[in-house]
Amino acid sequence: MTIVPDWLAGDVSRETLQDLQGFHDLFLKWNAKINLVSRSSAPELWNRHIWDSAQVWKLAPKVAHWADFGSGGGFPAIICAIFAKHEAPDTRFTLVESDQRKSTFLRTAIRELGLNATVLARRIEEIDPLNADVISARALSQLSDLLEFVAQHMSFEGQALFPKGEIWQSELDTARKAWTFDCIAHTSHTDAQAAVLQIKELKRV
Repeated sequence: MTIVPDWLAGDVSRETLQDLQGFHDLFLKWNAKINLVSRSSAPELWNRHIWDSAQVWKLAPKVAHWADFGSGGGFPAIICAIFAKHEAPDTRFTLVESDQRKSTFLRTAIRELGLNATVLARRIEEIDPLNADVISARALSQLSDLLEFVAQHMSFEGQALFPKGEIWQSELDTARKAWTFDCIAHTSHTDAQAAVLQIKELKRV
C-alpha cells in the first residue's frame, strides 16, 4: 500500500485507499496492453497521476453530476469517482472517451470498483449537452478549446476544474481574449510549476 502524501494525510479513508490501490493494480495490467500512459511515467503512477488527480476532487464542491472529457486512463475521473464513492456516493460521473479500447478499460474499472459512473464512447462534439455541475479534463487540449466544451455542457452555476502544466498562465491569457470568466489558479501539490484552474461564470467576449 502506498504512503499518502502529507498534503492529503488524514483526508483519505482506508476504504478509499484500498480502492485506489485496486485501480493502481488494474491500471498497470491494462497499461501493458494498450499503453494508457507512457511506459516512462508508469513507475510514477501514484504521484504523477493518482495523487495529481486526487487534488482535483479536493477542490470540487459536492455535486449531483460530474462530467469528464477525454477520460483516457481515468485521470482525474476514476480517481475522483473513487473518492466520491466513499464521500459523496450520490454524485454520478459521465466519462467521455472516444477511443474504444480506453472506453473498455474505463468500464472495467467502473464495474470492478463499484463506481457511480458511465462511459460515453463518442467524440465530445457529438454528444447532447450534459448540464454538468462540474467539468474536468486533464491533458486533453488547450484551455481555449476546453472552454468551448464547457460552454456547451456546464450547468448555469457549474464550474470547471482543469489541471494544467507550467505554461498554464499563457493558456489563461490566450483564453481571456475570447472568454470572460472567474478563475482561481491553485498551485499543484504534485508540481510547483503547475496549477489546477477552477473556472466559473463563463461568458463569450
